[in-house]
Amino acid sequence: MSAASTPLRDIDDVPPRDRVSVQGMALPFDVVLLLAVAGLAACSLLAIKTSTADDIAGDPTYYFKRQLVFFAVGGVLSLALTRFDYALLRRARWYVYGFLMVSIFAVKVMGSVAKGAQRSIALGPFQFQASELGKVLIVVVLASFAADRARRLNEWDTTARIMLLALIPAAFVMVQPDLGSALVYGAISLAILFFAGTPVRHFLALITLGAVAISIVLVAAPAAGVEVLHGYQKERLTSFLHPSADTNKAGYQQHQSLIAIGSGQKTGRGDHATQTKDNFLPEHHTDFINAVVGERWGFVGAALVLSLYALLIWRGLRILTMAKDLFGAVMAGGIVAMLLFQVFVNVGMTLGIMPITGIPLPLMSYGGSSVVSTLLAIGLLQAIYVQGRSSAATKGRIMSH
Repeated sequence: MSAASTPLRDIDDVPPRDRVSVQGMALPFDVVLLLAVAGLAACSLLAIKTSTADDIAGDPTYYFKRQLVFFAVGGVLSLALTRFDYALLRRARWYVYGFLMVSIFAVKVMGSVAKGAQRSIALGPFQFQASELGKVLIVVVLASFAADRARRLNEWDTTARIMLLALIPAAFVMVQPDLGSALVYGAISLAILFFAGTPVRHFLALITLGAVAISIVLVAAPAAGVEVLHGYQKERLTSFLHPSADTNKAGYQQHQSLIAIGSGQKTGRGDHATQTKDNFLPEHHTDFINAVVGERWGFVGAALVLSLYALLIWRGLRILTMAKDLFGAVMAGGIVAMLLFQVFVNVGMTLGIMPITGIPLPLMSYGGSSVVSTLLAIGLLQAIYVQGRSSAATKGRIMSH
């Protein structure tokens, strides 16, 4: 009997022997996505090992060993998520949002201060940065809310609620101060609206409101004697516009980054990479890891890393099209946007075309919270892929009867 003449049946009417379960199915991971992540992890470990060998006296592999532990822990958690029914997150979204807010408040109450910012909680020898995990949690919450209001996306009320859900934690994160993560939250909210199908007129209104808000923060508020941003934050946000104006203060990091990347030329300077090896470039293993790659391995190395990111983004978008439901599709879109925005801003920052905001390069920059959180997001992508394949296989069996 042809599929066209066979009536569709509800999944509950399908005999158990004909069903494909998520837990027991033999469908593989998205292997290409896995290889892209593994490639970035290898590049990260190599860059950190070579650039921090002289940073800790008596322990040349200090940062390398810790980053290796971060990847191991994140990899195990990511693997576990691939077999997790992500639909449960949709039903538990308010618990997820509550955990997000509590963790951000906990940083304010119990967080340790480093370099003038209170962004993390000390957990033994490691630091937990709630704003990094919050990037993944806010994707889950906003995707769930958008999916539940799929029939009401053309209403202003839906757009306003989604933006409010993102801006509340973003505001508290910004106070820490962590401007970079706050910007990522904003980018995620816009991406969720886009992938859910929000009308264009809503985006035009949001762009207008954003322009007004920026004008108030940078112009109107300071004129009235109210400083929303710290002085160093404003300098960082504007120094890239005039990179050679103050190379000893606000523009120092970007100036050194440009020297490092430019000196790498085609194939890099290898062990003669003095800008990062001799600590002329601060934060070379975290925010400016891309400069390390550019100096040590040149254009070839930088192109390889960007190619791996392109592969990762492509697979994420492909998984979006394979999702079994709107929640999975929007969540995949939010994760892809989260990764793409961070890559764009961080790489642009090291090239002097974007402001310094403290956004790490996903799966490359040193840091446990960033690495583990990003791998959790990758695990969710794999779960969406696995369950999308499972759903397609189940529909195929139903149609064949």
